[in-house]
Amino acid sequence: MRSISRVFIIGNGVAGAENQCFGLVRALGLSHRQTLHRVIRPKGGINKQLQWLPVSLHKRLETVRKLIYGDSLPTQIAVRGQKLMPLPAERQVSSDILVANAKNIATLSREAFAKDGPSLVVIQHPRSRLNRFDLVITPRHDYYPLTPEGQKQIPWLLRRWITPRTSPERHVDAAYTWHDELANLPRPLLVVNVGGPTGHCRYGTDLAVELTALLLNIVPTCGCIRVSFSRRTPCKVSDIIWKELGNHPKVHIWSGEGPNPHMGHLAFADAFVITADSVSMLSEACSTG
Repeated sequence: MRSISRVFIIGNGVAGAENQCFGLVRALGLSHRQTLHRVIRPKGGINKQLQWLPVSLHKRLETVRKLIYGDSLPTQIAVRGQKLMPLPAERQVSSDILVANAKNIATLSREAFAKDGPSLVVIQHPRSRLNRFDLVITPRHDYYPLTPEGQKQIPWLLRRWITPRTSPERHVDAAYTWHDELANLPRPLLVVNVGGPTGHCRYGTDLAVELTALLLNIVPTCGCIRVSFSRRTPCKVSDIIWKELGNHPKVHIWSGEGPNPHMGHLAFADAFVITADSVSMLSEACSTG
């Protein structure tokens, strides 16, 4: 089989989903050939009620809306306390991230095939018929053969070949990158990852109040606590955590500025507290052992 000439990662802006794609490409040794193409849905106003539409149709409707009403989405930054906070990530498109366009990707792949070889396209949960894809790889937490029912269907001698195994290389890299900032912190180091409510896990200020009470109760037993928020974390949740813990000498809350410390936290944490909305965040913590 000819070697892969380039890798197209089609992301949706959700860090937990895109990180799984990056991890897969890294495991294949193809990170140097990857480009990220992100599916960008229109945001704000009525668009929240149109998320169920196909992306192409959703964008066409948004184009018509702008022609009629103009672009009324806010562009200014929000202020939280005395800190200037950028708009949520779903409203930003980094200049180095391409907008996903299936026709363009197909054209680029065809043009490069004869000269450079085949391309690899990686999509996290395409929400399409799986028989349209050449290969489907499921994360450990979704892997059917790991269930009791699935194990019965697979010969014992073959299980080691089809059961996914974790790889520590990413944590080793993160430990090196974040060593100066995190290695010498007082122990034990407790990392708190706060996500955001989903259709399957609903919460609001009630969780923030419960979480801060829990952390204030256990902070005497910790060397330090580091808190980070997801781009999905509502301000009403993060504001309570900032108010209750932001000035505590043992607590550091990532403001969203500078490099995301998530991988460093995975490499150095002694324990985790994670909101239950994200299977990805929970699985990443479990992968540390």
